[in-house]
Amino acid sequence: MSENVKTKKKAEAKLKYTKVKPGTNVAISALFIFLALICLMPALLVLVVSLSSENSIRIKGYSYVPTELSLEAFRYLLHQSSYIGRAFLNSIGITIVGTLFGLITTSTMGFALSRPNYRLRKFFTWFIFIPMLFSGGLVASYMINAHILGLKDTYWAMIIPICCSSFYCIIMRTFFQTTVPDAIIESAKIDGARMIRIFVQIVLPISLPAIATIGLFLTFAYWNDWLMAKYYISGNKHDLFPLQYVLISLEENISFLSRNSQNMTPGTANSIPSETVRMAMVVVSVVPIACSYPFFQKYFVSGLTIGAVKG
Repeated sequence: MSENVKTKKKAEAKLKYTKVKPGTNVAISALFIFLALICLMPALLVLVVSLSSENSIRIKGYSYVPTELSLEAFRYLLHQSSYIGRAFLNSIGITIVGTLFGLITTSTMGFALSRPNYRLRKFFTWFIFIPMLFSGGLVASYMINAHILGLKDTYWAMIIPICCSSFYCIIMRTFFQTTVPDAIIESAKIDGARMIRIFVQIVLPISLPAIATIGLFLTFAYWNDWLMAKYYISGNKHDLFPLQYVLISLEENISFLSRNSQNMTPGTANSIPSETVRMAMVVVSVVPIACSYPFFQKYFVSGLTIGAVKG
């Protein structure tokens, strides 16, 4: 009976220090609502400016309440639909294939390095750790990818160079070491399961938070990447360009026309939207990737503590 009383007193003491008062709860909620609005305001401004007329931007500048609404920026992008549409499909395909390929490489590498009985564990740990500190350089990577692997002017040139990150491999290795119990793997071995079956049917279902987190990072990286296209895709291979590269090229062309408007026919420069088109490009590039976030959200919060030390 005394033990029950002591346990009850300990629970009451913990509740005393963890309970939040109603006033404090309201203040904390108001603070987080305020911070959420601060994060939302720039995105809302981008959307409003993209729906504003160019004349409204010249008169009033960037404003949440424009003097005139217009879809001219999106019409301008729509006129480039054949060019942008192809690039949009390219980015979707590159993002999906690259994310899947990246998850396969990082998860298998991380699982292999997490096994204590793997003979080459230390060697490959240093092998992937050193590039985190010292890079081989752009020239060396270009020579390998373009000339040795023959990836130039192919979709693989935008997938393979960034599919496997040393940092992500270390994260997956740490997650497997701290989260996946060795007893489960050993019992599966006793039952006669091979390592590939253990990895697919036992380890991966347990590791969904880590996989979803790394998958989200890889999705962002592939969708926003344009440097690989600039390095490895020739200027005449328009059908291979991803969306980000095309949008940056359009923005550079618009900026060039705006800077040289004095040499153009009167009225021509004014017919080309510049500021609103830039914001419309941001909307076009952000909306698809923002729509993918809810699919990862279920596991993302739990995946934020990957590799944490248990108390």
